[in-house]
Amino acid sequence: MTRLLLATAAVWLMAGCAQRTPLEPAAGNTLPPAPYGAKSTPDADALLTPPPQAVPARTVELRSRSEERADDPFDLPPE
Repeated sequence: MTRLLLATAAVWLMAGCAQRTPLEPAAGNTLPPAPYGAKSTPDADALLTPPPQAVPARTVELRSRSEERADDPFDLPPE
């Protein structure tokens, strides 16, 4: 009985994964007006793509090897 329930749940989960379609406004609605200064109204994909300021590029170089930690003067033992 448990196996049957698990198999049924797995089938439903797999069926839901393939239900992807392009985003469209709801029936009877339109996309919001173009922002001030824009030459055209962006589509749904353009509205969902974050601007570069929202996702800045990483400028810090990752460490390539282990290094000793510097002494932390605020790492005090409990009282």
